[in-house]
Amino acid sequence: MIIGLTGGIATGKSTVSAMLKKEGIPIIDADIVAREVVELGSNAYHQIVDHFGLSILKQDGTINREKLGNIVFEKKHERNILNNIVHPAVREEMSRQAHFYKNEGHQLIVMDIPLLVENDLFHMVDEVVLVYVPESIQLKRLRARNDYTEQEAKQRMDSQLSIEKKKQYASYIIDNSGTVIETKQQVVELINKLK
Repeated sequence: MIIGLTGGIATGKSTVSAMLKKEGIPIIDADIVAREVVELGSNAYHQIVDHFGLSILKQDGTINREKLGNIVFEKKHERNILNNIVHPAVREEMSRQAHFYKNEGHQLIVMDIPLLVENDLFHMVDEVVLVYVPESIQLKRLRARNDYTEQEAKQRMDSQLSIEKKKQYASYIIDNSGTVIETKQQVVELINKLK
């Protein structure tokens, strides 16, 4: 069974992902895969360089993510082009890894996908697990973690679908607003339920 693990910024998804990993469940992290599929020499790398030019490269030939980011954040059209190169490569690699873990005999496999709901990736997973905290706690944690002003933190939160709206897409919710021990208990209960 493939679990889609998602959440919102500063809800503690990484913490839950680490707990699942400690329980021996393989984690396929969309953010890590997204970096891997654009490594020097990959198909996606060549497509990106062909479109955006050599000016986005560092001295060593790797993609300068900051330079590329500045281009795509200013121009939606360019962002769409980049997403149309990277997203299919990420989905293909995540599916390949999931297939590998299934063949190794793993019953549960977790795909850690921050924007699972926003990008409508439900077809990639069997169940959706949402790491949840109320927005007030999310705001407080984000401000503390990144030293943001309240306005900066709210802007980051507003760039994603609200955690409250994400709840309606979840098969299971892990409430991470309590202690680490309470979260861990929910993770163990979830694993037992899904196995």
